[in-house]
Amino acid sequence: MAAAAPPPPPTPAPELDMTLPSSTPIGHPLFTRIRLATPTDTPHIHTLIHQMAVFEKLTHLFSATETSLATTLFTAPPFTSFTIFLLEVSTSPLPPPLIPNPHFTPLDSVLNLDIPINDKEWSSFKSIAYGDAYGEVIVAGFVLFFPNYSSFLAKPGFYIEDLFVRECYRRKGLGKKLLSAVAKQAVKMGYGRVEWVVLDWNVNAIGFYEMMGAQILKEWRICRLTGDSLQAYGNINI
Repeated sequence: MAAAAPPPPPTPAPELDMTLPSSTPIGHPLFTRIRLATPTDTPHIHTLIHQMAVFEKLTHLFSATETSLATTLFTAPPFTSFTIFLLEVSTSPLPPPLIPNPHFTPLDSVLNLDIPINDKEWSSFKSIAYGDAYGEVIVAGFVLFFPNYSSFLAKPGFYIEDLFVRECYRRKGLGKKLLSAVAKQAVKMGYGRVEWVVLDWNVNAIGFYEMMGAQILKEWRICRLTGDSLQAYGNINI
């Protein structure tokens, strides 16, 4: 009697295709832009500076008004005097500004977040750079800087006066983007360095700056003449 034929080998189970379609979004995209501020941005700039003063526990030194900012910040072409980069964000792709700025091309990027940002102040920070037809662009931070000079290097540089990101947008790399934008502009212009100061209690910021490659010059101290101490020199005989 002939032996029975062996059973056929089992059919391999089909492999599952775990590749997401190219159209499937990953996480929650946040579209970001760094652009030059203009005088029409002054209300947002004023509010951001006040929020920064609150964060730094320095509101007793805050006396700026929208009028005083508007009449002192925008008196010269960008990068030759006081300059502000604004950080804008949106959950949708950003449209081009209504009025392009010939001095600087905006820096756009996209972040993919695990959870969306709950911005409870979004209505107070709607950007006005895109007209009423597009109200989803939100101002999230800024950096204010201006030229200085290093006699040791015999080169100009930039000094950063203020760097601030609103609380709900922190710890997402946006401060690094602002600082990197200033450094990138310094390199483009052939400048020798970028400098700023940090409060000694702000250990998170100190660690962040060191990770970016910045040196913390602990042997230096800030010297400042202001208020009555400065005004006393107005009538001094020299």
